[in-house]
Amino acid sequence: FALLGEASAISGSAVYISFIIGGVIALFSGYSLGKLGARYPSSGGIIEYLSQSYGVGFFTGTMGIMLYFSAVVSLSLIAKAFGNYAITFFTFNDTPKILHHFFSSGIIILFVLINLKGAKDVAVWERVTVGIKFVVLTGLSIVGIVYLNSELLSPSYYPPTNDILFSLAITFFAFEGFRVITNTAEDMPEPSKTLPRAMMTAIILVMLLYVAIAFAVFGNLPVEKVIKAKDFALAEAALPIFGQLGFTVVAITALIATASAINANLYAVTNVTYQLAKDGELPSQFGKPIAHSREGLIISGVLIIILSLLFDLSEIAAIGSISILFVHTVTHVGHLKIISKTGASWSLVFIAAMLSLVAMVLALIYVIRVSDHVAYILAGFFLLAFMAEVLLQKISKRIIKPRITNKV
Repeated sequence: FALLGEASAISGSAVYISFIIGGVIALFSGYSLGKLGARYPSSGGIIEYLSQSYGVGFFTGTMGIMLYFSAVVSLSLIAKAFGNYAITFFTFNDTPKILHHFFSSGIIILFVLINLKGAKDVAVWERVTVGIKFVVLTGLSIVGIVYLNSELLSPSYYPPTNDILFSLAITFFAFEGFRVITNTAEDMPEPSKTLPRAMMTAIILVMLLYVAIAFAVFGNLPVEKVIKAKDFALAEAALPIFGQLGFTVVAITALIATASAINANLYAVTNVTYQLAKDGELPSQFGKPIAHSREGLIISGVLIIILSLLFDLSEIAAIGSISILFVHTVTHVGHLKIISKTGASWSLVFIAAMLSLVAMVLALIYVIRVSDHVAYILAGFFLLAFMAEVLLQKISKRIIKPRITNKV
């Protein structure tokens, strides 16, 4: 819902190719993370895997802070997308920006309160919303493909190959949520079996759905219209087929989908901040109990709102995608160091590391070419993580230990 229009501005009607490539990268990453999660089922997820691979200390702490910042950036993007779809229900000629900010900030505040009640409510809400959006998106995809105009999908309209590859800066971020599954490992029955299966199944289903949606959208709308309505492209694609009712239904579903994503990711961010506080990489205030959750949830919510007010959708996606790909690359390389403990295939984990690295480099090249200020923001993002870890190492003086021992 959030990124199809932004990605199409780079790769046009060939965006489905970018989604396939992003999905393949996610599958290899999912394999590696699934094996790590099966061996180390911790609510800290990737942070636990980094401490197991690289040991505890400065490097692991810096990567952990980067991962936390990336999760906050992700949520700010989703909140902004929620605001984009919410304002489509208003008929102002020039919608006041304050109204967009109201919806983007309000949805974060709402789900912070919901998550304070605990993970049980999170799981119930997630099952309901996933079902709703899956039905609507599948229906839109099927009908859109049935009525598509094949001429609109002609390769003659495709941009240069490098633009398709550069759009990975946006499309991979659409798969970013699969890593959230690792943070729920402790809540799973038999995580050694359930986690890898859940990871791969989720990625495959999402990739197929993204590709089908791309065909449905670009088979019914010319690229120019998709780009013009990029903030609510899926709803716009429903207009030629279902009319205004279809637009409204898809827009409502988009609100449900983005709300669902915020809900699920807030749960993961809470677990990440908990693990960081426990290991000493963030101030102890993050771990203080409030209601049934933790203070880290509230602090994270404030940061998410601030970011959603400062950056636009494409900037957030680029920053988040590059930083996540970097953390994934480091995690997969670390996995190679302990691969005898996880029983994973060395070749598949190596491919995961290389694909993540190549995708990160391509995304970085694109950002440098088109948005110098975003490149500076990204550099500042990495520098901030580095400086924060230096400061926290001096302040906390904690002994950082992995949550799970290396005993088999």
